[in-house]
Amino acid sequence: MMNEQTKAFVRQHADDDIRKLALHGCKDPLVDMPWALDQIAGRQTARRKLPSWADKDGIVFPPHLPMEQCSSEATARYKAQVAARLSISNNLLVDLTGGFGVDFSFMASAFARAVYVERQEQLCQTAHHNLQVLGIGQTQVVCCEAETFLQDFTERASLIFIDPARRDSHGQRTYAISDCTPDVVALLPLLLSKCEAVMLKLSPMLDWRKAVADLGSGHVSEVHIVATDGECKELLIVITPTEQAAAPTLYCTDDQSLTIFKGDELSAQPSLDTAVPEAGHYLYEPSATLMKSGCFAALQHRFGVCQIATNSHLFVSSQQIADFPGRSFRILSVTSLNKRELQQALAGTTRANIAVRNFPLSAPELRKRLRLSDGGDTYIFATTLADGRHVVIKGVKEVREVREVKEVREVREVKEVKEVKEVKEVSS
Repeated sequence: MMNEQTKAFVRQHADDDIRKLALHGCKDPLVDMPWALDQIAGRQTARRKLPSWADKDGIVFPPHLPMEQCSSEATARYKAQVAARLSISNNLLVDLTGGFGVDFSFMASAFARAVYVERQEQLCQTAHHNLQVLGIGQTQVVCCEAETFLQDFTERASLIFIDPARRDSHGQRTYAISDCTPDVVALLPLLLSKCEAVMLKLSPMLDWRKAVADLGSGHVSEVHIVATDGECKELLIVITPTEQAAAPTLYCTDDQSLTIFKGDELSAQPSLDTAVPEAGHYLYEPSATLMKSGCFAALQHRFGVCQIATNSHLFVSSQQIADFPGRSFRILSVTSLNKRELQQALAGTTRANIAVRNFPLSAPELRKRLRLSDGGDTYIFATTLADGRHVVIKGVKEVREVREVKEVREVREVKEVKEVKEVKEVSS
């Protein structure tokens, strides 16, 4: 897709600043400069987003927008795991919105055949080339509108994946399902008539309960809130032709934990009991996905923790809970905003990581007031108690947390995979 001069230029300037390269240009007229800049920028982005692709010689990268919109390797691998578990037949995958092809390439390996559908010709050419470079066989690339392909599709897919574009004709971001392209709500009856399951990727900005309601909750079997590096990246919804008798299963997953809520847990009522944090107790901050899920009552019931206040979303316990999905801290002190109390509690502390939850000051404002630099091993949470008092909680992170949470996650994943295999054996 590029001549030798352009390849040489890309290799020579692989680590250079794109803006400076664009400004200075290239004296060699045989170098396709716009294309070369896309490749250099794309590979630099891939180093953090798609490390296995960044190391693969011959991969072609698209312009900036498709690279910005494509999945990371971590989230693509997660979708591949879900796809492999969902599909009873593992026969045919259809990706109706192929894009750069990251999700497609990782999911395709779980199926005997896979069809990539994309309306942009250039992306189709890029995907066809990259799939060959990656050695992914049994794939077909189709340049077509998703709606048109679906109307003419006569087979029955094991899984249809769809990631509707979240930008309107003016390039502005959209979030409502019906505002995306294609409109999945309108397409849903046709989608469900063509497959065993649909996996829908949506913006993490959406409220998952509203998304389920918009889609018709009777067919939604699973909801996945996916985060990496402490930030929610995707909302995945699994829809099946069979009507579901119970509420969908909710999966909250990130780099370190997987928490699954089923049935009655999703409708659990929050406990009216609140707790006042004390020195020697433990403070728990839910992970980004748990925050996004809003399942605070379920957290209370499952882990036996108490909220500090309804809107603070911080939990406390007198006991250490190794597998709590989030960060845990041992509380060293709890003080009011009284100047003398703060001086005593923070004596000798020059640096701290500061967070605020349901508090009148922002983190920078509180940092300035406390005269602390950022970082270090001390953590400070400023929040509001149930009785309206503002408090500053000083703590240290529990060093056992990461190892133990990973072990719990591995046990849960093994158990879940075993259950799915048993279901597949019974179905077959």
